Amino acid sequence: MNETRRTRILCDVDFDKDGLQQGYLRLFHSSHISAYGFLPMPIVVIRNGAGPTALFVSGNHGDEYEGQVALSNLVQSLKPEQVRGRVIILPTANYPAALAGNRVSPIDNLNLNRIFPGDPDGSVTEQIAWFISEQLVPRADLVCDLHSGGSSLLYTPCSLTGRVEDEALYARQLAALRAFGAPVAYVQGRAQGQGGNQTLGGVAEKLGIPSLGTELGGAGAVSPEGLRIAERGVRNLLVHLGILPEEARIPAPETRIFGLKGQEQFVYAEEAGLFEPVVDLGEVVQAGQLAARLHTPETPWRAPVEHCFTRDGFVLCKRQPGRTQRGDCLFVLGGTELP
Repeated sequence: MNETRRTRILCDVDFDKDGLQQGYLRLFHSSHISAYGFLPMPIVVIRNGAGPTALFVSGNHGDEYEGQVALSNLVQSLKPEQVRGRVIILPTANYPAALAGNRVSPIDNLNLNRIFPGDPDGSVTEQIAWFISEQLVPRADLVCDLHSGGSSLLYTPCSLTGRVEDEALYARQLAALRAFGAPVAYVQGRAQGQGGNQTLGGVAEKLGIPSLGTELGGAGAVSPEGLRIAERGVRNLLVHLGILPEEARIPAPETRIFGLKGQEQFVYAEEAGLFEPVVDLGEVVQAGQLAARLHTPETPWRAPVEHCFTRDGFVLCKRQPGRTQRGDCLFVLGGTELP
């Protein structure tokens, strides 16, 4: 990143100061109702001497809630004297979207996790992306970006990472994935629809910093199972890094890791209609198997359009709303299980 183009966002916390600090990232935004106002994006830093740094982010998409609750609980429970090193917590990364309960910002209609590394002179969401890219990620030894399915998708609660070319970095990412302790995980190949390298994980990859994410449920609500996995996972990552002692580790199941390489593992609606899934999350399916029917109750004499899987796999994700438009994602499959 170009060091001559610095962020316009002001930060209340000192990243190098010991203790618990809580404050705001102040993104000045002139609007009709607040001419000289700023957006107060909360940030928490917990530091105790030298050691590794963990960066935890949630609210990257504002309608994904499990991570926001898990990180709020972490802020309230983690004490400086318990840690060795530093923990940076950004619970509502896309602050306007989080307040609105929306995937994208209501201010500029941008998806934060599709515009990294952002622009320090750009719109609100572009400025947020730049601050995270320039000020937060380079300080981290591990980045954890907590997501779920949001309003339109429902996931088998899982963790994920990217298949990077650097084998040493990839090994560190797999180790973190297993340390997180979700029962299911997948390795994505940056397929179209997954954000490519314009995600927070893509920024970390460019800097050689291990990163992982989650998909903790969705449907525009808080999944109790997903929340439990997130709270256990962030604690276990802190143990994995050596920020928390080994006795703080929470027992977790062995993680089953699946591959997710490309578009052949997605099923998309070919027509508009009312979505009838015929398989559920967690099922193992085969190529050619019926996945869904799309009905048109407004034209009830028209036969439903059937959609089939094009490959074998494990059902990681399915669409949540019934009303569906052409091009909507209906299912995502995990592929071959990794050793």
